[in-house]
Amino acid sequence: MTHYSIGQLARLTGLSTRTIRFYSDSGLIPVAGRTAGGFRTYDVDGLARLKLVRTLRDLGVDLPTAQRVLAREVSVAEVARTHAEAIDAQLRTLRLRRAVLRVVARNGEVEAVHELARLSEEERQAILDDFFDEVFGGLDMEPGFRDRMRSVRVELPDDPTAEQLEAWVELANLVRDPDFRASIRRMSERHQELRAEGVDMSAPGPEQMAVFQYAMDQAAEALAAGVDPGGADAAQVVARIDARWHDVPNPPAGQELTRWLGEFGDPRSERYWILLAIINGWPPVPDTSAQRRWLATAVR
Repeated sequence: MTHYSIGQLARLTGLSTRTIRFYSDSGLIPVAGRTAGGFRTYDVDGLARLKLVRTLRDLGVDLPTAQRVLAREVSVAEVARTHAEAIDAQLRTLRLRRAVLRVVARNGEVEAVHELARLSEEERQAILDDFFDEVFGGLDMEPGFRDRMRSVRVELPDDPTAEQLEAWVELANLVRDPDFRASIRRMSERHQELRAEGVDMSAPGPEQMAVFQYAMDQAAEALAAGVDPGGADAAQVVARIDARWHDVPNPPAGQELTRWLGEFGDPRSERYWILLAIINGWPPVPDTSAQRRWLATAVR
């Protein structure tokens, strides 16, 4: 039978003689015999056990768990699964820390970013629900619209990118901003008034969306051409948009699209959806804030 000295085991495994002696003293590697000089020797089974302990330790398995594996109290597969799950949790934590640090590096806010990043899914949703309660509470709104708004959830991943975390921080600050809340509340009250007048306040249909896109395209072209929103050329753009809007059946809020944009066109409401899309990994929401601002100025 082949026997190995501690020095030979050290050369075969890459471990130090001190470590091997410690494992031997701990009972992990049983002594198979002794030399004439009284030095310990180990057999092939001892070598195999030592290699297994070395591998487990390299993978971060603690010594007591390695002892349980060698004693066959737990299988290598069970240990591997448990430690893989632990490493997954550690990686998520590290990725979150990395995202927080990158956001902090951009805006310099440490405590606020860190606290918002650590919130649970329920705590994040509570921030949004509190916003809904204030801006919609007590109003008679179109049920489909109200339900669609309240059904939205903030689904920040466990390991968000810096962009997603930054979007969540911005969204949380936005929905807690008193001025934004007041603006959305005014829109909601106007929604209730128009509904009471018999205006269809349900979600816009394809024809309405087409005219809205036409308006955004017209404003984008005017911006690109440097058209002054206070000049005569801007008035012609507004007239073309309103003419298209007159042809739409059941407009959601009055006959003129430009008036509707004035009543419901707070650009921050669009920013709200842009941020949600980033956080939740939805398809990107186009940013039409520049076009909305141009139109808002052009119709004054």
